[in-house]
Amino acid sequence: MNDTSRSVVVIGGTAGMGREIARHYADRGDTVVLTGRDADRADTVAKEIGGRSRGLGFDLARPKEIAGALAGLDRVDDLVLAAISRDHNPVAEYNIEAALHLVTLKLVGYTEVVHALIPRFGEESAIVLFGGQAKERPYPGATTVATVNAGVLGLMRTLATELAPVRVNAIHPGIVGDSPFWSDKPAEVLEAFRSQTPTGRLATMRDVVDSVDFLLRNRSVNGVSLNVDGGWLLR
Repeated sequence: MNDTSRSVVVIGGTAGMGREIARHYADRGDTVVLTGRDADRADTVAKEIGGRSRGLGFDLARPKEIAGALAGLDRVDDLVLAAISRDHNPVAEYNIEAALHLVTLKLVGYTEVVHALIPRFGEESAIVLFGGQAKERPYPGATTVATVNAGVLGLMRTLATELAPVRVNAIHPGIVGDSPFWSDKPAEVLEAFRSQTPTGRLATMRDVVDSVDFLLRNRSVNGVSLNVDGGWLLR
């Protein structure tokens, strides 16, 4: 381990952005713990990423089990809460069970992870929460997603207040064109979003990883809600 290595926990680190974030820190020589719902998959992904990585399995939607799952962790310098659940739940056809699942996963689950890890944080620890832009630009079926992502903003602010001097920030990626979710979309769909973006390009996974790293590393950035979208919300 190098002298500047840190201990990084990535919640939701088995796929998508979470996996890229875990890989980034493993490649830097940090000690990485990545989590997913399935312990075997988390272990497999940790081995694929390599370095000083290991996997843990638990479900954020079952928050009473979180503390026990995290009990074996020691020091936590950086925590990234990247787990998401895509949801289409129009209010006219409201699915209560689906809504409860998402609210529990992203608000109660996120909070319980932080609660369980409080004894492991140090004065220079930092946390990044993943929200989303539906809170600013909702779409049909986004009732729960928009509400929950607005809740992430409130959660970030109260955690930054309660956990000081631990820093807490939130990131809200836009359309990430090369992510597993978006890369398989028809070219015309991506072009429509690209044409509405002032930079003329969609966000990339690398952009999001760099932004997470900025929020974790810059010791004067605290209580910030960062959009990574090339200015898409301006249109």
